[in-house]
Amino acid sequence: MATKTKNQKQKSATKTQVSLPETRQALMLLAKERGVKNFRVLNKAELTQVLADGVTPEQIQEVVAGAVARWKAGWGIKKKAEA
Repeated sequence: MATKTKNQKQKSATKTQVSLPETRQALMLLAKERGVKNFRVLNKAELTQVLADGVTPEQIQEVVAGAVARWKAGWGIKKKAEA
């Protein structure tokens, strides 16, 4: 019986990983607390990728740089079409 309880405790400990919130708003607040720059530009998928456990600062910077480039590319499209 003692081995079953130990196994059950170990299984429950592995299942209780830090779960990220489901809304983008909550993810943005968590990113702000962790000090992620330009977190407002990231979409929900990028926020979950950046806030995942075991992500290096280089990986975070790479995701943020891609999102910022996408955001900057969105500016000026309508102006070019109007001209």
